[in-house]
Amino acid sequence: MIELQVDIPTADGAMNSFVVHPEEDGPHPVVLFYMDAPGKREELHDMARRLAAVGYFVVLPNLYYRSSRDFWLKERSEATLAQMFGLMATLNAATTRCDTDAMLQFVGGQAGADASRIGAVGYCMSGPFVMWAAAAFPDRLRCIASIHGANMATAAADSPHRMAPQIACESYFACAEIDKWAPPADIEALQAALVAAGTPHRIEWYPAVEHGFVFPQRGAIYNRPAAERHWERLFSLFARKLQR
Repeated sequence: MIELQVDIPTADGAMNSFVVHPEEDGPHPVVLFYMDAPGKREELHDMARRLAAVGYFVVLPNLYYRSSRDFWLKERSEATLAQMFGLMATLNAATTRCDTDAMLQFVGGQAGADASRIGAVGYCMSGPFVMWAAAAFPDRLRCIASIHGANMATAAADSPHRMAPQIACESYFACAEIDKWAPPADIEALQAALVAAGTPHRIEWYPAVEHGFVFPQRGAIYNRPAAERHWERLFSLFARKLQR
């Protein structure tokens, strides 16, 4: 495996990113990995490595680069949570378009990446990001996955569920049964929008698990069987849509 820490130039600055891919038999299809709110950290690097190990060129950017190159939630104190929510508030559909465009340009110049075969996965706060990315670049992304995505249906004009008519690729949504950030009413609105738009999709409920269940370092919230199911779904989606 080849691992790199690189600065990807964007319209807003240098986006420090973790890149990992197999050493041989390239070029490899690309997976854009959008981080969750606690930030770019070794736990996510390990998840990116797991994707790369089955044949993908994975790009995991620090989406907080405009404000911080190294924030991640090391402890859940009142102060650090406030800082995290403040950083989250700086990200939206416009920053997602900017950052996705930069990643697309980056992989287009990498010998190990096949920029004609690109998928994306987003966790928690980045569930909306993959929908914004797919809507902004419908001719570039072949598939997206949102894993316990938060705020998937809001009153905002750019709410993720309102992006459904602009999304051409297949999408997968893993939803935790116990999730205040994605209650059933939101997912019902999301599903209705996807059905109305005729967008190919699958919404899957994961029973008796909480928001964040895929992360091994999330303590009692981590649910290994459910986490492994999410990996099976990702591998299946990416194999069908990205592999030759």
